[in-house]
Amino acid sequence: MSDTYVPMISSGTAGPLGVLHLPRLWQKVSLESQGKLAAGYPGIGRGYDAMTCAALGLEENAVQDYIQQNKPTYPQFEAWVKEERQVTQQGRRSRSITPRCAVISTTTRRARVSLGRAVIADDASAPKDAVNLNNLDDWHGFHQAVLK
Repeated sequence: MSDTYVPMISSGTAGPLGVLHLPRLWQKVSLESQGKLAAGYPGIGRGYDAMTCAALGLEENAVQDYIQQNKPTYPQFEAWVKEERQVTQQGRRSRSITPRCAVISTTTRRARVSLGRAVIADDASAPKDAVNLNNLDDWHGFHQAVLK
């Protein structure tokens, strides 16, 4: 069995704060900070990860540093996110945290790569949205690393 792990929390999952993708971001950065994130997965990538940090007003380096230094549980991470948002928004009009669903464009190339890895036909019924493409990549990576 591998010492690295494919992140298995979907981008479509929200924690108690109601922020989609935040649990996946926590899992990926947590695994990366321990050297346990499967190859090909960034701790904080340029897609949903960066968009989630930006939407919450969080510095990516601060997220990585907090997780690496504190190894928080997910509820502890959400508490830090709430606290960090209060600190960064002092002096500014406060925005509440509301359920967020970031929309990112999915290129045909990305869809073909994900679908090809998962051996799914690239036809009209194939998923094209980022959440399902991430899921397919994760499930395929898990199968390759653990079940094959």
